[in-house]
Amino acid sequence: MVAPLRRVIVKRPEEAFIDETQIDGQWQALDYLGRPDLTTAIDEHRRFVTLIKAAGAEVVFLPADTRTGMDSLYVHDPVASVTDQGVLLGYMGKTARTAEAEAMEDVFDRLDIPVWGRIQPPGQVEGGDVVWLDASTVAVGLTYRTNAEGIRQFRAFVEPAGVSVVEVPIVHWDGPGAVLHLMSVVSLVDDDLAVVYERLLPIPFRALLQDFGFRFVRVPDEEYDSLGCNVLALGPRHALIRSGNSATVRGLRDAGCRVDEFDGDHICYRGSGGPTCLTRPVWRE
Repeated sequence: MVAPLRRVIVKRPEEAFIDETQIDGQWQALDYLGRPDLTTAIDEHRRFVTLIKAAGAEVVFLPADTRTGMDSLYVHDPVASVTDQGVLLGYMGKTARTAEAEAMEDVFDRLDIPVWGRIQPPGQVEGGDVVWLDASTVAVGLTYRTNAEGIRQFRAFVEPAGVSVVEVPIVHWDGPGAVLHLMSVVSLVDDDLAVVYERLLPIPFRALLQDFGFRFVRVPDEEYDSLGCNVLALGPRHALIRSGNSATVRGLRDAGCRVDEFDGDHICYRGSGGPTCLTRPVWRE
């Protein structure tokens, strides 16, 4: 999850939000914190993509699709994981997003990327709950979006390939309507460095991270809501973060990281999705 990023899928606001009429009809029902402005969102996303390309990654854009809505901007979650065997499609815990994995499968077919398998209902796994600690150990959050049956199916896919699955129960926090993934409280930025929000970090999982040799960049309370914990690794110790998280940025730089920032009020904050949510890496070196 931290090797140099070389190919990544994104979806532009103009293909996800479509137009102001669709925004008006969906943003409140989807529990956005505020109404995104389409023009501003497009500008923010272009800057975001520019930084990813500058890091050396090819960017693949998802097309508009009538099966999906505004939330399809956040392309990370419909895919449970990308592995050496192929793509493992998830099944979304948010009802309005259940068709997104099917829409992304069409793109994987076009890109000649094999689909290894899929999580079937009543199982649920969202990509934001899947964190690979190394090549043979993956932590999966047990949340309101990823359930026990989904984790059982996920385990059945990866364990025969020699991968250990660690189930990480996550707290209730603000309830089922809130987006609280495992990646809401931890982002890996190197093989030995993680950005964490410790107040929501489960104690056994915190200990496991330390056992794996991770040092922590701690996100302060005032930067959790501004998505300070949602950091995309463009490469080892090369972090991409939403602007406005100065303490977290300072902590990253103190740990030897290069940090790129972008304005994300309309593509990140209002939909509660940071740079990891906006991207689905499909190839890292």
